[in-house]
Parts: sequence; C-alpha cells; structure tokens
Amino acid sequence: MLTNEDGKSAVTLARRAIETYLETGEMIDPSELDLSSIFKEKRGVFVTLKKDGDLRGCIGHPYPDSQLDSAIIDSSISAATRDPRFPPVELPEMNAITLEVTVLSQPELVDVSPEELPEYVEVGKHGLIAKKGYSQGLLLPQVATEQGFDSSEFLSHTCLKAGLSPDEWKKGAQIYCFEGQIFTENTPDGDVSEEDFERACR
Repeated sequence: MLTNEDGKSAVTLARRAIETYLETGEMIDPSELDLSSIFKEKRGVFVTLKKDGDLRGCIGHPYPDSQLDSAIIDSSISAATRDPRFPPVELPEMNAITLEVTVLSQPELVDVSPEELPEYVEVGKHGLIAKKGYSQGLLLPQVATEQGFDSSEFLSHTCLKAGLSPDEWKKGAQIYCFEGQIFTENTPDGDVSEEDFERACR
C-alpha cells in the first residue's frame, strides 16, 4: 500500500500531468519528480476530477497493465480531455478542480475452494476479478456496497462482467481480490488526504 507521502506524490503527478498537457500538449516526464520505487510497480489506478463537488471526469486503468507513474499520467490526461461525458477541461478550470487518485493493490489469486469464497470476500473492502480462459471481468470494491450485494452476489456479478455464467465462480473460474486507496485534494491544488475507498469512481 502507498504511504501518505506516496499519495501526495501521486496527486501532484496527476495535477502536473494535466496542467502540462493542457498548456503544452506534451506528456510530463515522471523522472522530474522524486517518486518512490512503488511508482515503478504495475498497478491499476483511477483519476477523478471534481468541480464544485460535481464529477468533472473519471478514467483509469482497472488492471495493473502499466507502471503506476505512467498509468497516473495517462489516466489524468484522459480524465481531463477524453471522458465522453464531459467537454475537455480548459487550463483556467484547473484552479477550481480537485483531484482524486485511486490506486489499486496488486490482485491476488484467492486460493480457496469455491464453497469458501463467499466467506473470504469482504464486501466494501475487496474488489474482484473473475477469469476463465480468455474471459475476464473486474468490479471495484464500492460496486458491491452501492448495489447492496452480499459476497455471493458480488462473485456472481463479477462473473457476469467477464461474460461468464453467474455461477462460474462455483465451477472453476479463478477469482482474484484487490483493495484500493484514494488520495484526494481537500481544495484545488491544496493539501492531500487519504479518503474512504467507497467514494471512488466506478
């Protein structure tokens, strides 16, 4: 998991990535910041922009397919300029926008019998990935809480997200768990604190 200092660095990187891109059209070089070694690990991440308390953009890498620093840069710029729900952010707007960076832990295979899976999965804490063959699907932890799923329902809906039958977790689908951390600016470009993961963007 990230330390508070890592979290502050993640949010600083996100803001600089957006502002640099909006001003110059260039991607920021993460080596310009003094980042810890965790930023070289492959992690899933979401970046959320909010303006006056309302969502202004949210895009991420749900899977650990890139180094954390690169994933933050890509997600930040995408959230600001490529979220189809909103017009692209303009540079002056950044003075009124707060940023949230949600970092996902490395998914770990749950190595228990299917009968034990519902007891292992903690609703509100764990996100899930279901895999079988070439099919895979992911649901973030807050989905179960927002939808009122119990652990069995959460497993079933994760299988559905993967394009599998809802009871595939009982029939050999691999189930992976992960957790997450949200680091958010309290005010635009202000102090950063860690928040409850259930507030993350879906």
